[in-house]
Amino acid sequence: MLALVGQHRDADAEQARERRFVDTATQLVVNMFSYTPNTIDEAVNRFVNSTSGPLRGMLSANNNVDNLKGLFRATNATSEAVINGAALEGIDTVSDNASVLVSVRVTVADIDGVNKPSMPYRLRVIVHEDETGRMTGYDLKYPDGGN
Repeated sequence: MLALVGQHRDADAEQARERRFVDTATQLVVNMFSYTPNTIDEAVNRFVNSTSGPLRGMLSANNNVDNLKGLFRATNATSEAVINGAALEGIDTVSDNASVLVSVRVTVADIDGVNKPSMPYRLRVIVHEDETGRMTGYDLKYPDGGN
């Protein structure tokens, strides 16, 4: 009986960890695509601070963070992301990286509040879990060359 309880606890812990990988990936995508003219600095910083590895390196290079903020400011738009679905593809137990497929719909509204047609995106988010259990967006890919 004790062995069964232990197995159940282990399964629950693994399921919770898998859920955290998916939650981290979906939150990263929402943070990446959601901002208003008044929250650009906060939104971009939140996105960047939730990254690590090659994604963080790319964002940190060549003044990319400030360039991204400037681009968002120049559009004077509001952007909102809604997650359609997400699924864990797998976990690499050696690197503690997980691959998560995320489907999102992004709606951008111009300065007058007029919505442009929403755009669907599919992303493969690589999430890394560090030795303290903190999960971050490690890399982003567009599966099969899609958008």
